[in-house]
Amino acid sequence: MIYIKVYRVQGEVLLAACDEELLGKTFREGELKLEVKERFYKGELVEEDALESLLEEATIANLTGERCVRKAIELGYVDEDRVLRIQGIPHAQMAKMFL
Repeated sequence: MIYIKVYRVQGEVLLAACDEELLGKTFREGELKLEVKERFYKGELVEEDALESLLEEATIANLTGERCVRKAIELGYVDEDRVLRIQGIPHAQMAKMFL
């Protein structure tokens, strides 16, 4: 299961999603720090398959955790070579560009 929260601001649709077990944790590696804050990520608890329609609608996404990031890669929204890992935890950001 994953937590998802959708923010709609000035025409943008921001999706915040994280694997359930990561919520509330902080990861550090060198100068990097990844905080999986409840106030940002904690919304609805859903199956990872729900990400497909959410990513389709999102213009921006913050994804944290193996399941979230793997699904976004499978769907073609995230390039595997662009995934950041902090203490082994994958984190990816996506922004759709409209021309």
